[in-house]
Amino acid sequence: MVAASKMRNIGIIAHIDAGKTTTTERILFFTKRQHKMGEVHHGTTVTDWMQEEKERGITITSAATSVDWGDARINIIDTPGHVDFTAEVERSLRVLDGAIGVFCGVAGVQAQSETVWKQANRYNVPRLIFVNKLDRTGADFHAAVEGIRTKLNVRPLLLQLPVGQGNELSGVVDLLSQKLLRFEGKQGARIEEQEIPESMLETVELHRAELIETAVEVDDGLMGRYLEDEVIEIDELKAAIRKGVLQSLFTPIFCGSALKNIGVQPLLDGVVDYLPSPKDLGSIEGSNPKTGKPEERKLSPKAPFSALCFKVHTSDHGELYFLRIYSGIAKLGQAVHNATRNRKERLMRLLVMHANERTQIKEAVAGDIVAVMGLKFTATGDTLCAKEKPILLGSIAFPETVISMAIEPRTLADKDKLLEVLARIAKEDPTFRQRIDAETGQIIISGMGELHLDVIRNRLIREFSVQANVGRPRVAYKQTVGKVIVGSHEFVRQGAGQNQFALVKLHIEPLPELGKVEVVVEPDVEEIPEQYWPSIKEAIRGAAESGLTWGYPVINIRVTCTGGAFDPADSSPEAFAAAASIAFKDALEEQGTVLLEPFMQFEIQVPTEFYGNIIHDLNGRRASIKDVAMSGDDRILSGTVPLSSMFGYSTTVRSLSQGRAAFSMEPCEYAPVPEHLAPKFF
Repeated sequence: MVAASKMRNIGIIAHIDAGKTTTTERILFFTKRQHKMGEVHHGTTVTDWMQEEKERGITITSAATSVDWGDARINIIDTPGHVDFTAEVERSLRVLDGAIGVFCGVAGVQAQSETVWKQANRYNVPRLIFVNKLDRTGADFHAAVEGIRTKLNVRPLLLQLPVGQGNELSGVVDLLSQKLLRFEGKQGARIEEQEIPESMLETVELHRAELIETAVEVDDGLMGRYLEDEVIEIDELKAAIRKGVLQSLFTPIFCGSALKNIGVQPLLDGVVDYLPSPKDLGSIEGSNPKTGKPEERKLSPKAPFSALCFKVHTSDHGELYFLRIYSGIAKLGQAVHNATRNRKERLMRLLVMHANERTQIKEAVAGDIVAVMGLKFTATGDTLCAKEKPILLGSIAFPETVISMAIEPRTLADKDKLLEVLARIAKEDPTFRQRIDAETGQIIISGMGELHLDVIRNRLIREFSVQANVGRPRVAYKQTVGKVIVGSHEFVRQGAGQNQFALVKLHIEPLPELGKVEVVVEPDVEEIPEQYWPSIKEAIRGAAESGLTWGYPVINIRVTCTGGAFDPADSSPEAFAAAASIAFKDALEEQGTVLLEPFMQFEIQVPTEFYGNIIHDLNGRRASIKDVAMSGDDRILSGTVPLSSMFGYSTTVRSLSQGRAAFSMEPCEYAPVPEHLAPKFF
């Protein structure tokens, strides 16, 4: 059993193609977790184990593994860089204690780099930075660091400097030890310490002075000694740096080239030296599921058991539930309580994962990240705990889907299997949605982008052997109200049995908060007994989600029940639900709604010679250019554009730039469709 103080739970986060998976492969090799380095371009990496990942050369699902470095155990999650799979990053960061941000030494801070950095900020995850790919032509370490400083609002703390860049990259200088590190022998496994070249001495001295000055700020005693010109020992500086990292006062920066095996081992030292252990975090806060009052758990094996399910993976061998254990001990066969759903569960199998390889264990302790089998009711974001000491941990928020398409089974025999498989995928992927269109009877699936849905379609055929026809991707439009709307409905139904009666009056107004549907009942509504309020609220939320005539969900609204009437003999929850739903839909259809479309934030890096082609094309797509920056001979365009005009754009941008432009985009907001375009959507 590894002590909590020697444990590190980290993620590797970055923009697509910054080198996350290659860095992970080198970590696995240098820690002797595997004896051969895999390569992304060969489809031989351990963490990209899905067939789709091997073929596309990208990470689609987060993969967990564990390595030993010295006397420390490092649990690693390699996360995707493509925005379509941002949920994998979100749920990983929710349970990790630290992270390595990998940045390309040529491109610097890219669009998805900013997104994952903000996600890590949201969960207050301490980070290290590895500036990668400094062996590539056009690499500029200091420009990358400056981009990190300005775009991410980070206070960088340089711990290393590269020796040469591009083809001349030969090693790194460690500013603490003031030694040149070269990575020699078979695949860079042997580190040789050498003296710093004379040409770099002045630069090294300058940056080391800045390093010390920044580090001692966190310790008054060290600051006093520094001002007295006393020598600060390396161990003292490391302790100060660690303290600053845990408080997010600055972010240490390492550098090198994972592909060329330069700089990976010092990065591992940095993980152990500077990133937090579960013990450093002390405790985790939650709430009592029965009373709602705050609860706290010490991150200790001696505390009552608590864990968060952050990922569900579906396979032919059964469902895997990934847990971060925050307190207590999980044992094979142990009965636990699902506090989110108030259900009993049992841990039938406990597994340590190495990508898709499994090793069964008998117990796991606070701080561990493990997979379990045998759960029946648990989903992503659920809390498992000891029944006698219940706690509800904070769940995980996921973005709304922006794109959908119809899918139909090729034969009647495939229909039941298709619905079953889609339900399994929906349980596994919180950003995937499925529904049956009430008017056409078609199955509609929704996701985060074209690639997301394309991967799901291929999984249906390859992994689950379901034959289905799919339509063209469609934008997931939504609706809202542009003004205050009032409505009411009197629901009356007479029958041979029980009569039904309910009257509901509604006040509907715009709400600026994206995606929110707020339903309230005025506390002085005496005409409707309180026992019927939950039925009214649930019916309105359901009506908003199912949409109106065109099936587009209604968002950004506050619905207030201002009055109504009931009959002691004939009123029921079902009658009030029907009255509320009809009042809501009739009011919006009669008085009108505003159609909303998803806008994407894009970034395109293109050689200057093709800049005009790209701009001309973007103008025809209703794009708004917010910024144009220079990076060497390239221009970097950023702005927003409607998703509806960007289907298949990756092919277009390659054609317009002879394959030399890089393109990425991510959802940013919903905005009204221009009036002259709106009619074509209805």
